[in-house]
Amino acid sequence: MAEIKHVKTNEFDSVINNYKLVFVDFYADWCGPCKMLAPSVEKLANEHEEVQVVKINVDEEPSLAMKFGVQSIPTLITFKDGQPVNRQLGFMPYEALEDMIK
Repeated sequence: MAEIKHVKTNEFDSVINNYKLVFVDFYADWCGPCKMLAPSVEKLANEHEEVQVVKINVDEEPSLAMKFGVQSIPTLITFKDGQPVNRQLGFMPYEALEDMIK
């Protein structure tokens, strides 16, 4: 079972630069669509061990959310070689999450 990392601002750059492909879920504990998306994010982590899956709580890490222009949650961003390459907003089916890492 793959680990989903809950990342703080001070560790973010290290995480995205140490993995080839990183899938980031910007979320909040009170967010209904975020809660609905959580099982799919966990499934993605378990079925695609080549991808580092990261969750960032926007209430705890507002500066990181601001850095990436997160104005709506969930916001999902895929980073490849440290650079953002794909961005989606809102709840989506599992297949759409898989498309983000291809």
